[in-house]
Amino acid sequence: MFKPRPAWWLATGFGSGYLRPAPGTWGSLAGLAAWLLLGWALRGNAVAPWLLLAAPAVLTLLAVWSADWVVKESGQKDPSFIVADEWAGMWFALTPLVFTVTIQPQPWSLWAARLVAPFLLFRLFDIWKPGPVDAAQRLPGGWGVVMDDVLAGLLAALLVWPLDRWLVAHLKI
Repeated sequence: MFKPRPAWWLATGFGSGYLRPAPGTWGSLAGLAAWLLLGWALRGNAVAPWLLLAAPAVLTLLAVWSADWVVKESGQKDPSFIVADEWAGMWFALTPLVFTVTIQPQPWSLWAARLVAPFLLFRLFDIWKPGPVDAAQRLPGGWGVVMDDVLAGLLAALLVWPLDRWLVAHLKI
């Protein structure tokens, strides 16, 4: 009889880590979709911004736990099917949008650019792994699997904030 395993479901981004090719990219897209769903579910709630700010940290802890579990069970140091780390990194990359996105009507081109920019910047830093992003991979267990993506997401967020201001000023159609 099949018994669900929560750590595996979380670590694989609810199965998105099994998509090929480029499971990290698919996992990042799934993480973006999950963030949008969470934002939509919280719309109109007065505490929504606070929950969206706390969500990446909570997701990071869940990702570390689940990645650590899967790494031990699979015997692989950082298997490509673990994408909970991509989810956490994407959620950090998207965090500046909590401060800048309004519920006012906006052109679709602005919405698209606001979502594509964090995605591309996160993937850039996740693949490139500059300095501390690369060093974080050497942390033990689930921490090493997840923290490089969290740092890549934080680097992306540092650029998303000013880029979003620029997009707002230049993509008003």
